[in-house]
Amino acid sequence: MHYPALQNYLSRLQSTLATTNLWLDEQGRARGRYFNSTLTSAFQAIRSGDDGRVVAYEAYARSYASDDQGLNIWKLLENAANDDESVELDRLCRLLHTLNFYRQPESAQLDLYLSVHSRLLAAVEGNHGMAFRRILDVLELPHHHVILQLPQITPSQRWVLTHVAENYRRNGFRIGLHSASLEQASDLLDRIRPDSIKVDISLANDAQAQVRLLEQADRGNCHVIFRRIENQKRLQALREGNQTASPYLIQGFLFDLPKAGLLSRAEHQQAVLFEDTVKFA
Repeated sequence: MHYPALQNYLSRLQSTLATTNLWLDEQGRARGRYFNSTLTSAFQAIRSGDDGRVVAYEAYARSYASDDQGLNIWKLLENAANDDESVELDRLCRLLHTLNFYRQPESAQLDLYLSVHSRLLAAVEGNHGMAFRRILDVLELPHHHVILQLPQITPSQRWVLTHVAENYRRNGFRIGLHSASLEQASDLLDRIRPDSIKVDISLANDAQAQVRLLEQADRGNCHVIFRRIENQKRLQALREGNQTASPYLIQGFLFDLPKAGLLSRAEHQQAVLFEDTVKFA
């Protein structure tokens, strides 16, 4: 373990009973309890569009299952929880993901994408991100590798998004956004200046708009992530449409399903070689 403060904290959790709200199981995986549900983390790789190299992971909150195929905890609890309870759940998930990611040595030098639930934007008053920054400082974890992903917004939420993004940025975090279209992605790049922005691959159906967005993002040092790539046809269409030297990232079920463990270094190398010859030819 390359984070001594984190190791000390995990050691204390190891002896914690499963009757509490946070504990470690027999595999060393952090679990939490919320509304009588046991939840934990699953991670999906985010890769370079050039060669398939893993550059980051996105964390998802899941109900615990031995095969890593637990249910989406937010879909289970969103309608049951009020705003205050949703804020509590959001913070618990963020802590779980941090513990489950950084306890694995394969996380070194990789980025961690953590989603911020839409209810948190309006429900939290004051300095967004300060409490989480303090947790990372206590555990001596690299906050500069954490990207906080803000949700899609309605037009009336524009000022909220700007306010929250600036607060997170002042606390040292990088900012990720979701866009509902290529046009909205371009607008968000100008207004918010995020470090990353996600575009659903099904919306990326205008080759010229894709190229303009990638070039704009490249100038702004922002990563464009094309997500929900579920088959080879979509990947090939993306590659053929992006006749530009500007880099981009990719994510989807074509490459892997969310799971508890990160790729080992050996698995990572094998995956890059396979994808370089098959998917990225």
